[in-house]
Amino acid sequence: MKNFKFYFFIFIFLTLFLRQNFVLAQESTTKNAAQAEPPVIFITEENFIHSGDLIDIDVVGSVEYDWRGTLTPEGTINTINYIQTPILALCRTENEVAVDVAQAFSNFLRDPKIEVKIIDRSKRPLTVLYGAVKMPQRFQIKRRVMLNELLVTAGGITDKASGEIQILRPPNTDCSAVRAKNNKSDKEEDSKRERIAATVENDGSKYISVKIGELLAGKEEANPQIFGGDIITVLDAGLVYVIGGVENPKQVYLRSQITLSRAIASAGGMTKDAVPQKITVYRREANERKTIEVDYEKIKINQSEDLVLQPFDIIEVSRKGSKKSKFQAKPETLEPIAKIISNLPLHIID
Repeated sequence: MKNFKFYFFIFIFLTLFLRQNFVLAQESTTKNAAQAEPPVIFITEENFIHSGDLIDIDVVGSVEYDWRGTLTPEGTINTINYIQTPILALCRTENEVAVDVAQAFSNFLRDPKIEVKIIDRSKRPLTVLYGAVKMPQRFQIKRRVMLNELLVTAGGITDKASGEIQILRPPNTDCSAVRAKNNKSDKEEDSKRERIAATVENDGSKYISVKIGELLAGKEEANPQIFGGDIITVLDAGLVYVIGGVENPKQVYLRSQITLSRAIASAGGMTKDAVPQKITVYRREANERKTIEVDYEKIKINQSEDLVLQPFDIIEVSRKGSKKSKFQAKPETLEPIAKIISNLPLHIID
C-alpha cells in the first residue's frame, strides 16, 4: 500500500511538471511566431524589366486584352489594347507593372486580375570587355557583378595596360540609378554613385574612369557594378619606338610621361658609333607627318629642353657613316570597333 501511494505521488508530480513545460513551450512558440519578421525579398538587377526583354501581360479570364511585346526606346508599353496612356516598365518589377496595368484596365473592367511575366531575357544588351586584357570577350549578365570579377574572368590585365580603365555606360542601363532618380529617398545609393568619377554626355550616357592602381588597392569606388550594355576598355599604354644607335632598340610603353633622354636610357643608352647631336623624332599629329631634330648634347648641359614624347613617336639615333632613314610616320589604321566586338566570344554570368 505504501509503495502504491509513493508511485501515485510520483505520477501526479511528473504529470503536472510535463503539463507546465508543454504550456510554456506553446507560449514561447506563439510569442516567437508573433515577433518573427516577414521574410526579406531581395530585388536584384535580374528582377527588373530591361530593354530588349519580351514581356507578356495576361488579363486572367480574357484573351482580348492580353498583350506581348517589347519596350519602346523610352522604356514604356504603349500598344496595349484599349489603354491610351503609355505605361512605364523600364527598370520596374513584374508586380509593379501589373499594378499599373490593372489600374488602367479598371476604368472599364471590373476588378481585373493581371499577371506580368518576363518570358525572354536573351535580347538584353551585352557587356563588352576588351583592350589590354588577356581574353577580351562579351558577357551576358544575369546577376550582380563587379568590375574586378569580369577582369579575372577575362584572364587579367596585360603588361600593355596604361593604368586606366574606361567604361562607357549607355543611358538607362543602371536600373539602380534609374530608380534612384525616380525615388528621391534613396540617398545612400546616390551618394555611393557620386564617388565614381564619371562624365555625363548630352544623350545621358556616361564615361566612367577607373585607375587600375586604386582597383588593386581595394578602393570601393574603383570597383563599380557592371551592367548589361556597358563597354569596358582597359586602355593600352601608348608606344614609342627607339631605333638606330642604341644598345637595345625597342618599343617603350608610355604608362606615364616619358622624355627623350629617359626613352634612350631604357633602350640601353647610345652605342659607341652613335651621333648624339643628330637625333630625329618622327611624329604624327592628326593627318600630318612631322619630324623633330634634337641635339642630345644640349639636353645634357641644360641648353635645350628634354623633349616630352607622345604615343607612336619614333626616335632614331644617328650613327657615324650611316644615312638617315627615309622613315615616314603613317597614321595608325584601326579595325572598326563594331567588327572587333562582334568577333569576341560570349560568356554568360549567371
